[in-house]
Amino acid sequence: MRVLLLGFYYPPDISAGAFRAEALVEALACRLPAHGELHVLTTRPSRYVAEGTSPPAVETLFSGKVRVVRLPVSGGGRGMASQARAFASYALQVRRLVKQERYDLVIATSSRLMTAVLGAWVARRKKARLYQDIRDNFVENLPFVLPGGTGRLVAPLFGMLERWALGRADRINLVSRGFEPYFRPRYPRQRFAWHTNGIDPPFVEAAESGFFDQKIHADESQPLRVLYAGNLGAGQGMELILPNLAERLSTRVAFTVIGAGAGREALCRALSERGIENVQVRDPVPREALLEAYYAADVLFLHLNTLPSLESVLPSKLFEYATTGRPIWAGLAGFPADFVKEEIENAAVFAPGDVEAAVAALDRLELHCRPRPAFVTKWRRDKIMANMADQALALVTNEA
Repeated sequence: MRVLLLGFYYPPDISAGAFRAEALVEALACRLPAHGELHVLTTRPSRYVAEGTSPPAVETLFSGKVRVVRLPVSGGGRGMASQARAFASYALQVRRLVKQERYDLVIATSSRLMTAVLGAWVARRKKARLYQDIRDNFVENLPFVLPGGTGRLVAPLFGMLERWALGRADRINLVSRGFEPYFRPRYPRQRFAWHTNGIDPPFVEAAESGFFDQKIHADESQPLRVLYAGNLGAGQGMELILPNLAERLSTRVAFTVIGAGAGREALCRALSERGIENVQVRDPVPREALLEAYYAADVLFLHLNTLPSLESVLPSKLFEYATTGRPIWAGLAGFPADFVKEEIENAAVFAPGDVEAAVAALDRLELHCRPRPAFVTKWRRDKIMANMADQALALVTNEA
């Protein structure tokens, strides 16, 4: 059995997509037959990477069963044009590398759709089975992401690409149940699965060892330590909520923001222009340092922008946050808001962008550590990826 996994991001990139791909590779490697092979074609990370990290271009893992190839790509910056150049570079190299290869199964893990399109093209050329792992609703988001009506103009084109890529899939996984109202009517004959992001093993281990257990905010004379750790992009809209919220709670809360993305510059500019001093913005850090940051926090903050398309996503950050036992303060609407209310204790949800609602939500939180062992057991990533790997490989072994 020969399996190809396509994913644009892979460690040492420290994004959610990279960690998901790594976990899937581990699960697949443990289930491959004795002479099975897994080829991973990804990119050399250009963002969210720990300083001094230089991954090998080619890496062999799991006693030779897995071969990871990291391809150098041009572009990869913040703008859509730069990202398009980076993907074009990646796709051209993938086409060259797979030309003489044979594959029984192609798995594509994709957030911006085009990796799914590439996976469908490779699977068709190789007459291989195709498993699509869709991490975002790209086509529905386009009108809200691209400025000046451009998104509405190009959405039909990308809709055609989506139909071509997903229509050829033997199975489609969606990371959020909130995507179902969009995808199910459009692809009524497809078989869907719902393997979400889940909790990374280091966070599971930390929770089960009691690492996070401590009394929170012991010194009432000090500001509450509130942490946001994650991407700073259009989807989060942190520049739209945090300056106003920090100003409103200037003597009560000290915010720390750990992250990068297209919205970071706008956030820092807004904080500087208004002279806000109770927000510290830091660069992304490796998981080990992130664990320490969570340990030091009193409350964990999360916010999604006020875009209708974001009411169907399920932020991977929620799983990390809940694992720490810390109170969660979240600006969410739609499906992710319902998920928090149903699944996570000691979490307060407010309408995105609403400062007064956010202050009221903070007042509803219990400022102490409350471990969530049932949540950790239910949503640990190794179990989720094990089920997903079994499902994907069953396409080849005729058990699906």
